[in-house]
Amino acid sequence: MASNLLVQSPAAQTLANYSFPRHRLRLSQSDSTKTPLVLVACGSFSPITYLHLRMFEMASDFVKFNKTEFELVGGYLSPVSDHYKKSGLAASTHRLRMCELAVDQTSNWMMVDPWEAIQADYTPTALVLDHFEHEINEVLGGAERPDGTRVPVRIALLAGADLIQTMSTPGVWSEKDLDHILGRFGTFIVERSGTDIDDALANLQPWKDNIYVIQQLIQNDVSSTKIRLFLRREMSVQYLIPPVVIEYIEENGLYEEEGTSSIDKKGKAKASGSGRASPVIESSSSKW
Repeated sequence: MASNLLVQSPAAQTLANYSFPRHRLRLSQSDSTKTPLVLVACGSFSPITYLHLRMFEMASDFVKFNKTEFELVGGYLSPVSDHYKKSGLAASTHRLRMCELAVDQTSNWMMVDPWEAIQADYTPTALVLDHFEHEINEVLGGAERPDGTRVPVRIALLAGADLIQTMSTPGVWSEKDLDHILGRFGTFIVERSGTDIDDALANLQPWKDNIYVIQQLIQNDVSSTKIRLFLRREMSVQYLIPPVVIEYIEENGLYEEEGTSSIDKKGKAKASGSGRASPVIESSSSKW
């Protein structure tokens, strides 16, 4: 059962007062034949969308219904730091808070870890996974089986198919990082429209046993990039991102590069100049 520890808001943490979130981490296994698994999603989350949250649920179903060797015991969002230098990236304090609001309102097992976001420099994904390995298996001692023995938790990356496509492209990722991420940890990949996942996997054969492909049975191609575009064009984002995130965006005036925010307190587009001509929204292969 997850711990009832006092939780400090991720958005309020710094390197000086950082504490690893474990309040929803279940380190007591119910099935001793399974390997305990924690999923980590790294990304911008600017802003977080329902697809980001939905990916965890799809992964949970995959683990449960596909006779895998795993027992899922926790899931984490790990937003990148401000030093990622990506277009449309809101300040880490805002992104952490939006992620926190989203998981608190919609999930009983997901958490937000601010460690990556509060670093003074950009942190490669391989080192982020090392961080989770250290906190969960070294500091907390892994998971406890029904007989009282303890075993290490498997840490794995959760991502969209566009990430695996970049991993299969020569020169984008170093061989060392690929082997560290895919060889040591492994990844659960959710299919996304417009990505040829079979072609991508063909170039990653050395690690094929550590790559788990999750079919997206109900297609959803919403992305943070599209959400930001909707907001700039004063279009409604209701039912695309959680209501608490919509309220936070409005209250803090986020994503207003091209004029004022389009959302009122109920998450509806303002009538004036709301771009109701429904302009074409270009697809994006951007991660998160």
